[in-house]
Amino acid sequence: MFKQLPAEKLRADRLVMGLRFDLLSLFTTLALLSRTTTVLSDVILSRVDRRIDLTSQIARVTSTLKVENAGPGPVSEILITFPEVQANDLAYLMAALNEGKGKVKNSGISLPIKAVNPEGMPPSLIFHSVSLPTALGEGDSLTIDVLAVFTHALRAFPEEITQADIQLVLFQDTAHYLSPYAVNIQSLTVKLPKSRIESYTKLENTNIHGSDIKYGPYENLPSFSYAPVAVHFETNQPFAVAQELVREIEISHWGNVQVTEHYNIVHGGAKSKGEFSRLDFQARPHLRGASAFRNLVAKLPPRAHSIYYRDEIGNISTSNVWDDPKKTELLIEPRYPLFGGWRTTFTIGYGLPLQDFLFESEGKRFLDFSFGSPINDLVIDNLIVKVVLPEGSNDIFISTPFPVKQGQETKISHLDFVGRPVVLLEKTNVVPEHNQYFQVYYKFNSLSMLMEPFILISGFFFLFVACIVYVHVDLSISKSSASYLAKMQWDEVRATIQEVQSIINQCLSTHEKLEASLRDLSRTGDVQACKTARKAADSLLKEYSKELKPLLSFLQSSPQATQILPKVEELVAKERELQERLITKHSTIVDCYEKKIGGRELENRVASQQQKVIVLKQEVEDLHDYIEEI
Repeated sequence: MFKQLPAEKLRADRLVMGLRFDLLSLFTTLALLSRTTTVLSDVILSRVDRRIDLTSQIARVTSTLKVENAGPGPVSEILITFPEVQANDLAYLMAALNEGKGKVKNSGISLPIKAVNPEGMPPSLIFHSVSLPTALGEGDSLTIDVLAVFTHALRAFPEEITQADIQLVLFQDTAHYLSPYAVNIQSLTVKLPKSRIESYTKLENTNIHGSDIKYGPYENLPSFSYAPVAVHFETNQPFAVAQELVREIEISHWGNVQVTEHYNIVHGGAKSKGEFSRLDFQARPHLRGASAFRNLVAKLPPRAHSIYYRDEIGNISTSNVWDDPKKTELLIEPRYPLFGGWRTTFTIGYGLPLQDFLFESEGKRFLDFSFGSPINDLVIDNLIVKVVLPEGSNDIFISTPFPVKQGQETKISHLDFVGRPVVLLEKTNVVPEHNQYFQVYYKFNSLSMLMEPFILISGFFFLFVACIVYVHVDLSISKSSASYLAKMQWDEVRATIQEVQSIINQCLSTHEKLEASLRDLSRTGDVQACKTARKAADSLLKEYSKELKPLLSFLQSSPQATQILPKVEELVAKERELQERLITKHSTIVDCYEKKIGGRELENRVASQQQKVIVLKQEVEDLHDYIEEI
């Protein structure tokens, strides 16, 4: 034990004093009960040896009770008592016969335990009844071992620490065995993970041996005797708490059991405060991160295969697997060390041989599988186990070694018609002691296994038949049908309109050449060249006019061109009007040049014609675009 700071000692003393103050009403009740209760006086506990194991985050209390019947009547059950504040953290309770020398009788069957509420007892006490295998007669005795497992019983004190601080926790219990029976002699041993103890309650006959604190022996204790003790000590064991764990066990009669486990884990110890230095942690992890844990170990069944470990980001490569004929160990390391209050989520999955876990009995198949998590010393606040049975399973029956919440749902997977039945098992406050085998019984017709291959074969068969039909059947539209004829006529109309547009474009190009000749005339004054250009343009425009006549006649005779024909005719008319205006303009300018008229008078003669040409050009362009869109 080392010397502690006065302030820390003062806080610890205040916490213990607060505990004693909170339990004052309980002590008063117990004192009254010890004086007034006589209905249970026929049973005496001649010896009680208690051992509290605090080497992990889970508190395990093993009590060896030697029970004697001091009354005339037979005794078939005894009562186990817990204070209500302690019973709230009780996760697992088991009782078994003891054959002596500290060994539990290897009968494979624990004694039945049930919660009871004896009359006249205060609500601050919680009672459980243990049924004895045979009733005890007068003077008879037997020895039983009672294992009580508590979660969240170690409370961090202080509640927040820095990266460099050690983790201190506080545990509270009673040095006297709380029982409705008188106790002749009893002792208590508290086993700690280290010999470094911050403080502890000192009573009569208290001794320390290494990391063990021993209280007692105490003799001739009345019923409901209670002596509160508190131990404040250092522990850096992983406080891994799964706030939720969802295990999905999917059975495939083709030879595999696929297990998928989704973890939401938080460090349940003293919360980390201040900044985190990765450099300090890597350099001195035992000093600058003693309270954190870097990895977890999962003990998987033997012959586990196809093991993976991933989170929302993807596969996590920091994992190792060791296997032997008895077990498979998976070492998983999160992406970052977990300090107090930090959390992480991840998924592990693996496959198992079907013959190791699926059996047949009395015409039924049954799955024999472990209930809890394979991770060592993991506390689970809420555990959901889903057993996905093959499609077609019926007459489902569930057998569990302890009470759980049960339900059923349906899962739709690949190649399913009605879905696969899913058995739901849910339990809170789960510890490694719950990692016992449960059974799911169901009936299944072996012919149902042929359903999926039949679906695959049928699917490929119909696919090939569809391909053959597609290749050999003429799916083209009949050339004599009205829709086909209408389509052909519309194609001819479109082609004709495109030819009309092409000729109009050629006419517009000829117009540009005429205007170009006028620009050359104003630049060079060569009247003869301008007249030559005019004759060439006239010749081309006459040819284009001849080409347009049969095209317009076809459109006028085609019923498919009824809607677009007015626009085409308007386009042709506007182009001809534009052609006439350009020729008139050309003649006027050439005549003025021959008569040596220029300047303002030439501009006045051409102005009105030029304005009309500009308007007609825009109208021709708009009609051309409109027809193009159609």
